[in-house]
Formats: sequence, structure tokens, C-alpha cells
Amino acid sequence: MKKDYNFIPIGFPLFIAFLVFLFLLLPILVFLYTGGIVAAFARLGFSPATGFLLFLFTLIGSAINIPIKRLKSKMPLIQERVVNFFRGSYRVLVVISEDILVALIPIIISLYEFIRMLVSGHFIQILITIISVIIVSVFCHMFAKPVKGVGIAIPFFLPPFITVLVAFLLARGNAAAVAYISGTLGTLIGADISNLDKLDELGAPVASIGGAGTFDGIFLTGILSVLLI
Repeated sequence: MKKDYNFIPIGFPLFIAFLVFLFLLLPILVFLYTGGIVAAFARLGFSPATGFLLFLFTLIGSAINIPIKRLKSKMPLIQERVVNFFRGSYRVLVVISEDILVALIPIIISLYEFIRMLVSGHFIQILITIISVIIVSVFCHMFAKPVKGVGIAIPFFLPPFITVLVAFLLARGNAAAVAYISGTLGTLIGADISNLDKLDELGAPVASIGGAGTFDGIFLTGILSVLLI
């Protein structure tokens, strides 16, 4: 005689408990995340309210990609995004887009910090900042690799690590500003701009400058560099 056994797999209750734990932990993580970003902006001379607004604008802008150029792909696009029309196949263009706020806000902040140095007469600091940007750009360009179907990729930890190391060794006094400027501009120049000529060989339908619809490279490098310095 067959017997029916009803039991709950132990994995399912643990999974539910894990989800509940994450739900309860989420407000704390959000607070720590936003608090860390606001603290980083405070070290750059911004008030907590201004820092939070910059974070909020960047969060909103991370979902906005503005097409700025179209290129013909030299490689077949991954996942075969090919349009058939009138007995012919036409390869989809590679669209170069810009995460307008994710890229623009760090650039504006960098220019603001640079102008503050200039107005304050910290010309040695300006020279150190320029040298730091060049060094970070070179390292980012060396390690940034084209990934077919994705875009230009670079190990996440590398730009902040190089930036903090360079700022720690070269900067005096205003190391936070040097770290932010060299981290953001160095990553933008070394990883993104210097590899624009490779975008049509990646087989990716969209290549984003400054982000990929999320917080990544440029924004987080600047924030982490300031917090770690």
C-alpha cells in the first residue's frame, strides 16, 4: 500500500526567511548607501542637502540614455539583431548613447572642484590633479577590455584603487578633491572616450558612455575614491 508523505523542503523556509531578512535589512542598506554618498559629497564641500540632491538627480538620470551618434557595426550584433526588409538583411546600427546625468554630474562637480583650486591659487594642487588624471586614465585604458555584445568593461575595483593610491602618494591637503577629479575624469577618459574607436567592433546594439542605465564606473569611482582616501 502506497503512503503519501507531505513535507516542506527545508530549503523553502530558509529561502522565505532570507527574503524577510533582506526586506528588514533593506532600509538600513539604503540608509548606509545614501549616507555614504552624502558623506562623500560633504568631503568635497557640499552641504548634506546638496549632496542628497546630487545623488537623487544621478539616480534619476541613470535611466536616461540620450543617443548622440550612430555607427555601422563592423561585427555581427550579438543575438542576431538583424532587420529583414524587401528581400534583404540590414544590420542594426550601433547607437552610442550617454547616461546624461550619470556622466554629466561628475564632470560638473570635477570642474567645480578644479575652479575652486584655481580661485584659491592652489596651482601646485592643480598640477597634481592633472598628473593624477593622466595616470588614472592610462591605467584604465590599459585594463579596459572590449567585451563583445556588452561594451567596454573594466574590473570594478581597479579605478578606485588606482585613484586612491595616486591621490595618497601625490596629493597634499585637498586629497579628496584630487581623488574625485582623477577618479571620475580618469575613468571617463581612459575607459570610455579612449575606446570610442572600438565600439563598432563589439557587436553591441547600444554602447553607453558614463554608465549602462545603472550606477557604475564613473559615478561610483568618484564616490569610493573620496570615501577611501
